Amino acid sequence: MLATGFNTQQQLSTASKTHKEKTMTTAIEVNCATGEVSERELTLDELAQREADAAAALEQQAADEKEAADKVAARDAVYAKLGLTADEIQAITN
Repeated sequence: MLATGFNTQQQLSTASKTHKEKTMTTAIEVNCATGEVSERELTLDELAQREADAAAALEQQAADEKEAADKVAARDAVYAKLGLTADEIQAITN
């Protein structure tokens, strides 16, 4: 028996997957005044918003990475115009 109380690795994996699915599709609401905690399924609108937010985050990450790469390319172009060697560029940038 596994230390977690599951009889097999497959049971543990299934429970973990179920937990992830449940976590990903449920909302936990806490009433701070009363301390009451409730769990509910996300509405279709909430699920759609979550998907839209995830897509927007990926787009923003790609834009940020492109911006960083463009800055490096622009910097390297300036160094190249100055005739600096790779060793000199590394010494300047590090």
